[in-house]
Formats: sequence, structure tokens, C-alpha cells
Amino acid sequence: MENTATNGGGRTRELADGSSIPVLGLGVWQVPNGPECVNAVRWALELGYRHIDTAQAYGNEESVGRALRDSGVPREEFFLTTKFYPAQQDPATAAAESLRRLGVDQIDLYIVHWPQGGPIQAWQGMEEAQQRGYARSIGVSNFSVSELDQVMAMASSPPAVNQVQFSPFEYRKALLAACVDRGIALEAYSPLGTGGHLSHPTVTAIAERIARTPAQVLLRWCIQRQAIVIPKSTHRERIEENSRIFDFELADGDMATLDALDRTGGTDEARERKWW
Repeated sequence: MENTATNGGGRTRELADGSSIPVLGLGVWQVPNGPECVNAVRWALELGYRHIDTAQAYGNEESVGRALRDSGVPREEFFLTTKFYPAQQDPATAAAESLRRLGVDQIDLYIVHWPQGGPIQAWQGMEEAQQRGYARSIGVSNFSVSELDQVMAMASSPPAVNQVQFSPFEYRKALLAACVDRGIALEAYSPLGTGGHLSHPTVTAIAERIARTPAQVLLRWCIQRQAIVIPKSTHRERIEENSRIFDFELADGDMATLDALDRTGGTDEARERKWW
């Protein structure tokens, strides 16, 4: 469910557990701990973003926390995601450490970063983190349909979100449909292909015709495919540009043209290869 607020930070979607998540966030993958990360988060908050996505594996939770504190934005007004690093043993203990680094009392969304050791290995600990009040919502990342179903078969609290690589070039149509069917929100990471999708001639042609940027076209496609989207940038002007995606819609023909860029065959898998 998306509300009718006019700024990027205000557009929200209701998760199956009743929490509301802004459909646009700032991702900070590959942003080193330090001033670059602090500035990116601070600029995003100044520009109206209210969703910040980090992870234990990124090594920059301290900088995210510093920017959040320095921003002056009240805690109840921003949504904060971090991810459990699966090489660790105890998600609840790891969550407590994330809270310390971030300087907050609760994570809004705590995600298993990838299914290392099998899809259900971390889930009991994720539920424990939620029960202790460390996390309001819990979810997963890089989980296929079969992996989601294994979690849901044993979960007391099912995953609210599955964060996966998703864009017109990675249009995981069967995975998206399965998430919708199971009441799991799909969240798109690398929606710009870490910049690689921005220069594709199909994307640039649509952008030029409708007087938008390639990034705005790609992000708007994700929104219209009912995905939550977390583009990463460390440049203020691009962070601002990425937020201007709620005042236009892509036509059905353009959506179909972008759909046809898919290179996954509409897969129900979340990734093409393991990296662990």
C-alpha cells in the first residue's frame, strides 16, 4: 500500500506485519566508513529520504548512525535497515552490536543478508532478535522461492521482505510473483546495475523522450513493478535526482520495452551464482 505524500521520503508501503516502509531508500553498499558515508546519509535525509539501508558486512554502521544523529530527524521519522552477516553464529547478539554501532534502540528491518549454511539456519535467531525488541520487522535477502518456502514452513514470524537484485535487466518475474503471493515485499538492490544500466540505449532513448534521466526511468520501473527500491549514491545531486520518481509514470509500452531487457528468463532464483 502506497500513500499519497508528495516527497520521496513520504511514500510508504505497508508490510504484512503491519509496519510501514518507505518505498524509496538510500543504500550504502560499498561506501566506506567515514565522511563519505556520513555525507551521503546526511544529504539524503536533508533531501527528504526517510529510509536508510546498511548491513553489518558493509562495515559502515557507525557512519550511518553518526549521520542519523547529526541530522536532527526524530527517530520515529526514519526507517532503518541493517542485515545479519551470516558467517556469524547468533543473529540476536549481532543485532545488539548493530544497535550499539548505529546508536539506536531498535532496527526497523533486520535482514538475513544471504542464505549461507542453508535458508533456515539463521531464522530462529532472527525471530529471537525480534522478540527481544532489537528489530521491528525481519526479512531475508538473496532468497529464491524454494528458500523462502523453507523459511515459511518453520517460521513463527515469516519474512516481511526479500531484498534481491532487481531491475529491467534482472526482472525476476517468477520470484516477484511468488513474493506477492506469499505476502512478502520485494526490495530491489542494484536497480541501476551499479551504474552499468544507465547507458543502455533502450533506457537512454526512453529517458530522452520523456525528459527524465536514465536513473529515474530505471527506478520508476521498479516502483511500478511494486518493488521497494534502494539506489546507492554518494553524490548529492544524484541522490536528489533519484528521489524525483513520484511525479510521473512510465507508459505501458515503455514498461513492456523495459521488461524485455530481462536477462534472467523471468527466474524464481534470487541470484545467478553464490558468492560465499
